[in-house]
Amino acid sequence: MKNIPRPRRSVLYVPASNPRALQKSVTLTADAIIYDLEDAVAPEAKEGAREALRAHFRQYPVAACERVIRINPLASQWGTEDILAARACNPDAILLPKVEHPRDLVETAGALDEADASETLALWAMIETPRGILNADEVAQLGLHSSARLACFVVGANDIARETSVDPAGERKYLVPWLMQIVLAARAGGLDVLDGVYNDFADGEGFERECRQGAAMGFDGKTLIHPSQIERANRAFSPCGAEIADARAIVELFVRPENAGKGVLPFKGRMVERLHLAMAERLLAKASRITTPAKDIEKR
Repeated sequence: MKNIPRPRRSVLYVPASNPRALQKSVTLTADAIIYDLEDAVAPEAKEGAREALRAHFRQYPVAACERVIRINPLASQWGTEDILAARACNPDAILLPKVEHPRDLVETAGALDEADASETLALWAMIETPRGILNADEVAQLGLHSSARLACFVVGANDIARETSVDPAGERKYLVPWLMQIVLAARAGGLDVLDGVYNDFADGEGFERECRQGAAMGFDGKTLIHPSQIERANRAFSPCGAEIADARAIVELFVRPENAGKGVLPFKGRMVERLHLAMAERLLAKASRITTPAKDIEKR
């Protein structure tokens, strides 16, 4: 399966049972939408939400953003019907909740293969339980094998806090060690990784602080619960002008003929090595993905 590099700075949850939210989702500037069949949909509304989602994807077979469908756990009474509906919609990815073991993904990938699902249909994994955190590295290693379809980790911080009784307040200081553990596992498996939601959507300043914290921790983006959070998330997880300028200057420094073969060079009063060159190239590639229209990314 080809992993198309895309920005995932802002990833908005949209309840599949909410007709207005479904319709509005096609007008938003989020990098990705997660259409939710799980927590945001009451048990009695599950069937209707699946039908609404099918209708929505029929009406909008192509979208400007990445589209993901979160299903209920396959072991639940809704899981089988959810994955059938999700596969029929042909999204970019299916998000599995409460992933705790590699087999959770292997079994799902196998079911998709048996059903002749598109090779580009990826799997995303919610890491949101104590066991999921402890096994995050083992799960993430599936990202090194294309047959497993795994492309991204999504943190479920609310569930982690609930199941551990950890207080998430105070800049998430008690959660940070576990969040970093998830980031580290994701990077070892070559995965993207998304920070959890910020619950108070009316608190724009607090949300922006947590976005900046998440970006500094290495997250690729943040999951959102309200469209008003999109712009701040996009800004926080985008390289700023000064960072882009420095990255270009470092690249230009190393490609000068007189610097051929050199491993360390002076730059603005400090020494930069080829590892800094690699970091600069990665930052420029990210900036390019952000400014490239989604339709052009799809052609790559």
